[in-house]
Amino acid sequence: MSINSIFQFLVPKDKKFFPLFEEASSNLIELASNLHEAVNLPLKEREVLFQKIDALEQKGEDITRQTNLELSRNFITPFDREDIHSLITSIDNVADNLHGAASRMRLYQVDKITKSIRKLTEINLEACQNIDVAVKELRSFKKIKNITDACARISKLENKSDNVYNKAVFEIFENETDAKNIIKYKEVLSVLESATDKCKSVASVLESISVKHS
Repeated sequence: MSINSIFQFLVPKDKKFFPLFEEASSNLIELASNLHEAVNLPLKEREVLFQKIDALEQKGEDITRQTNLELSRNFITPFDREDIHSLITSIDNVADNLHGAASRMRLYQVDKITKSIRKLTEINLEACQNIDVAVKELRSFKKIKNITDACARISKLENKSDNVYNKAVFEIFENETDAKNIIKYKEVLSVLESATDKCKSVASVLESISVKHS
């Protein structure tokens, strides 16, 4: 038995941080699901989902705030304090970017949703689902491979997102003549691509944590 395993056995079971991590990752899936659903609806029908996204982003901020508050209150934590802070912050960053995409669609009144926008929201949803898979394995650290496999899938999705984004931007400049449309579509695509980058950042934190406990 490794030193880490012995230490985990002696430390009381955490009842505060893991539920917060899992709540944050579940909230992320719901946010990404609403965004993906919204881009598959006509403009007039998206507002209800955009309002849900607003509420979910606020919920994510509340979870982040509560996690940091627990860090200040508790001397014993399930793993390194820096890793806890990095994990919850990186999850919150994904939520911020997904919310940012919804906000830009609403602000710019993006009527026609392109295939690239739909594809990027789909990629982000899948990446968030993999974050959730990995986060739920943190409670026991018994299936480290499940964490690393989920992180590997997120990395592949991030590469896929880059390709979709680059192709979409090329097509905008190649085919679009209205400068306003170029700006608004590039803005939406950029923040969606950034959201996938942030998902990869979450994966990096999760991989670092899993290495320390393997």
